[in-house]
This record gives sequence, structure tokens and C-alpha cells, in this order.
Amino acid sequence: MHDELLAPRQVQSEYGFSLQTLANWRWTGVGPTFIKLSPGRGGRIRYKRSAIEAWLDSCTVSGGQAA
Repeated sequence: MHDELLAPRQVQSEYGFSLQTLANWRWTGVGPTFIKLSPGRGGRIRYKRSAIEAWLDSCTVSGGQAA
């Protein structure tokens, strides 16, 4: 099964997270997991669609259970 890889701009377009928010999450390690395809600060980043969906599921809160 093929898991689609999304560039940060695609994630922004489809899920509404800003590029800066995605970068902050990568830096602090709190967002969805990502793949770094090349080394260095300017390395190309991709997100597996399944990783984004799983992360969103893990952030879903039922009524009355807000932290």
C-alpha cells in the first residue's frame, strides 16, 4: 500500500497548519512525525499522510476531557 508523502505546503493547503507552525512543531518535537530527505537546515521535509492522520487522532478530545 502506498502512503502519500506531502510537502509542508501541501499539509498547509490540506490541513490548514501554517508553515511556521509546522516548523515550530518539528523543532520542538510536538507535531506529526516527518521525514527529512536531505541533510542540513534546508533539508527537504515530507510528511506521511497516515502520520498526520494518526497525530490528529491522538489530539482528538472527547467532550469534557480537555486538558
